[in-house]
Order: sequence, then C-alpha cells, then structure tokens
Amino acid sequence: MYETIKTSVEDGIFFLTLNRPEALNTIVPPMPDEFRHAIEAATRDDDVKVIVVRGNGRSFCAGYNFDGGFHHWDDWIATDGTWDPGKEFTWSTNELTAPTQQFFSMWRSSKPVIAQIHGWCVGGGSDNALSADIVIASDDAIIGTPYSRMWGAYLSAMWIYRLGLAEAKWRALTGEPFTGAEAAEAGLINESVPFDRLEDRVMEVATMLKSIPVSQLQAMKLVVNHAYEQQGLNAVQTLGPILDGMMRNTPDALAWVEKVQEEGVREGIIQRDGPFGDYSQAPTDRKPDPAHAFSY
Repeated sequence: MYETIKTSVEDGIFFLTLNRPEALNTIVPPMPDEFRHAIEAATRDDDVKVIVVRGNGRSFCAGYNFDGGFHHWDDWIATDGTWDPGKEFTWSTNELTAPTQQFFSMWRSSKPVIAQIHGWCVGGGSDNALSADIVIASDDAIIGTPYSRMWGAYLSAMWIYRLGLAEAKWRALTGEPFTGAEAAEAGLINESVPFDRLEDRVMEVATMLKSIPVSQLQAMKLVVNHAYEQQGLNAVQTLGPILDGMMRNTPDALAWVEKVQEEGVREGIIQRDGPFGDYSQAPTDRKPDPAHAFSY
C-alpha cells in the first residue's frame, strides 16, 4: 500500500520500483520512509537473496522535487513557514529520520542491492543510486549533481568515495554530469550497457548473485562496508546534509528558488545550467533518449 514506490518478489529477487513516473520519480514525502520500510522488509525476508532498485517511466530519479519552494518538507525543516536551521539539522542528520539515511538503508541491508539506472539519475537521485552495492546503467543515462552549482551539497558522500580525488573534485566544483558509459569508464558505477540490454544484464547479475549462499554474500558486503566506514563515511554524511540545508538558504539560493516559483522550474534550470550547456540544456546526444522508458 505504498504511495511512491512499488515492490514485488520474483524467485528470490526483491524489486523496489520508484513509482512517480509523471514526475521523473522525484523525491517527495513519504518516499524516503517508504523506501526504507521496503528495504528492511526485504532484508528480513528469508526468501529474498538479492534486491533490485529501479525507476518507473523515463528515469531512475531526477532528484528532490523543489517545485513549490520545497514546502512539502516544512513539517521537518521549518517553523511557521520559515526555514528553521536547528530543526533541519536535527532531522537531516539523524539515522532514523533523515531522507539520506532512509535511502542509505541499501548500504546497511545485509543483502546485495543492485541499482538499475536509466534516464535521469541526478541530484539526490544519484546520491540514492550510488548507495547500492552494484550500479548498472544504460549508456545514455545522465548521472550528475546539478546542486553543485546551486541549492545543495553532497548528501550520501558516495560521489566522493566512488571516485578518485581528481575526478571527485572536478565533479564537486563544476557539477558536470556523466553519461552512463562515462560513469562506468570513470569507475563511478560498475557497468553501462545499451538501454535494450539493461534489464537483461541486471537480471543476469542478480541471478549470478543469488546462486551464492546468502551468508557468503552478507559476509563479503559487511567487510567491504566496514572498510569504507572506517575512512570517515559517517562523518561526511553528517556534514553533507547540514551544508545542504545552508546552501538552500543563502541569498543566492533564495533568489534562485524565488525565480523558480515565479517563472517555473524550467526557467530556473535554464539559469543554472544554460552557461554549462548540460543536463536539460545539453544537445540531444547528451540527454537520455525519451523513448527509453519502463512500465512496471
């Protein structure tokens, strides 16, 4: 009975499908809570060996929905309609309440999680996807963090931990996106395949993994996760959401979101990305093919 996701189990594979296709699966309440609930249910289900996370429609996830000035989050980040930094930092850094931590339940699940990426996978959608254990994308997917330019900061830190220093700094400072093929070449994700091969390849990997004893998969995931957590992952995930809240409320950010509210999301995005000629302002060969869509 979820509002924003769908779930199903088929022969030991748990499918979690982001299900707001009319809005490119952008993140609104209660998606983070529903996501975590589903991941926890799959983790407890003895019949599930592998989890696959994917998106309905034309995209995996186009990030947090900032239409309407982000007021759909006011219960958690505002007091009397005004941003409350004390309220937000408490909410956004707590493992039990923070959206980033709800999506990061993929990392904490003892079972392997595969993210199937197509279309737009940007902003918070990319922070979400990169928290999976194995990430497989279509060649024409676009993976990026446009919030590097305006209205945000890294959340899950997985952009940092999956890339080397030079590439991590470049993407953090410029917000320049990868195509799926480029992301695989850079080591940000595991593989990239043509769109018409994406589902089959994900199933091939899931089938391969489920042939391995679950306890063996769990042991190997645990040791790798602990190695990265000892490198400061939790500390960075505390800092990131605090900075994200601050960067959404600078004079520049407030002026930008006011423009979005007055003139529409499209105009705000043109202002942000037009000088760089990427994301929605990119030429056709640097955008996902709109015909590449799934219907689950």
